[in-house]
Amino acid sequence: MSLKDKVIITVAPTGLVANRNQCPAIPYTPDEIASEAYRSYQEGASVVHIHARENDGTPTQREEVYKAIKDKIISKCDMIINFSTGTVGVPKEERIKHITNLKPDLGALNMGSMNYAKYSAKKKGFVFDFVFENPFSTIEFFLRHMLEAGVKPELECFDTGHVNNAMPFIDMGLLKPPIQYSFIMGVLGGIAATKENLTHQARQIDARSTWEVIGISLEQWSMVRAALELGGNIRVGLEDNFYLEENVMAKSNGDLVKKAVQMTRECGRNVATVAEAKKMLGL
Repeated sequence: MSLKDKVIITVAPTGLVANRNQCPAIPYTPDEIASEAYRSYQEGASVVHIHARENDGTPTQREEVYKAIKDKIISKCDMIINFSTGTVGVPKEERIKHITNLKPDLGALNMGSMNYAKYSAKKKGFVFDFVFENPFSTIEFFLRHMLEAGVKPELECFDTGHVNNAMPFIDMGLLKPPIQYSFIMGVLGGIAATKENLTHQARQIDARSTWEVIGISLEQWSMVRAALELGGNIRVGLEDNFYLEENVMAKSNGDLVKKAVQMTRECGRNVATVAEAKKMLGL
């Protein structure tokens, strides 16, 4: 079977916003995050997307925490490590320092500014309501620092225009195929989670590049199915979704990866190993 038939599974174990009041399985400490990454690796994930937390669950950009997470994961397995730069209200210099100094395999790069919110129909109000600022100057700043550090950017696209925002940087030579795109579907303020929208996103990119889908909440599973049918890769994890199905909460990130593997095989595709994922991503 060729690499085109393989599926890269990424796990996002923690995220920035979710907490244990919402889902008891959310890991906080470096040991907990590394254990969840390893459990996910055992189930079939080859990439781990990292947001760091303090031991009490507070989001942090502290380099020493990211280093502890990276070192503990490496001690357990050879997963591809992806550090996030996504946060709100933090200077860009602080958002990139852990990537330039620690040099993970991948660095997440948000490709545009947007309203970023969550609405509760039950409460008839917003759970949170942010403005996520990522102007072109910040994107260029991150790209230049990642290029200098030898870290491959992962382009996180929350809306249609975010995909096209890569064009100036391809022209400048700061992005070269194979480019890795992540299509985040279902965030309020971004593109809705439908197969039609995902098809449109995938059609916009260069054929030499790779893409994955990131579906939010229970829509994660319909987006996983759509991506598998369209030939893409997939991301699951407690950052994005707590549930295996309605009212059935996952007890670990490994549960979500296990379901993703099952869906991959049901679609007639096979899960990529870490070595295969590195080839597909051009690492």
